[in-house]
Amino acid sequence: MAIGEVLKWKSFAHPDGEARDLSFLDAHEVTYTQTTPGKPDKVYRFFVTYSCHCFCKDYEGQTEADKAALMYHAPKESRPFCERRYTLARLYLRGVIDSLATRKVMHAGYGSYAAVELELENGDKEYYYVVFDVFREKKKYRMHISSAYPVEGRPGGKAVSFFVIAYNLSTGKKLPLPPK
Repeated sequence: MAIGEVLKWKSFAHPDGEARDLSFLDAHEVTYTQTTPGKPDKVYRFFVTYSCHCFCKDYEGQTEADKAALMYHAPKESRPFCERRYTLARLYLRGVIDSLATRKVMHAGYGSYAAVELELENGDKEYYYVVFDVFREKKKYRMHISSAYPVEGRPGGKAVSFFVIAYNLSTGKKLPLPPK
């Protein structure tokens, strides 16, 4: 499939000398199965891609030298590498995407959706704002993760079922919008 997103991420050569592997963000397929008693299962296969915003962030207060040392050059843009976003993405992002069907998904504005609550390895909860768009491309279902980052406190936004999003996409209906 010819798409305009990164399919294979190159590692980041961190200034500390340790390369940060980004292959966990390579494009992949995820299958979601909707099971309803008395009805045949509905299967939705999405081809998933990720933005560099899942592991990069331009922080206020960073010196130009720090920004230059941490700069990651993606095909569409260059941004400073962020260790916190990288660590969260490496440990949790793929699991969040794989489990969207059972997670709380909410409207994130501008036609995007987000999954927010995360249980850390130590059992604590954290709010991890994973912003994604779904669309059809060449008759395939696509999902693009445009950003993923920690937030303080639970973000607002109306909940929406991931299967409603997938069903509407599959039938050509308008994707769910937040209530006005």
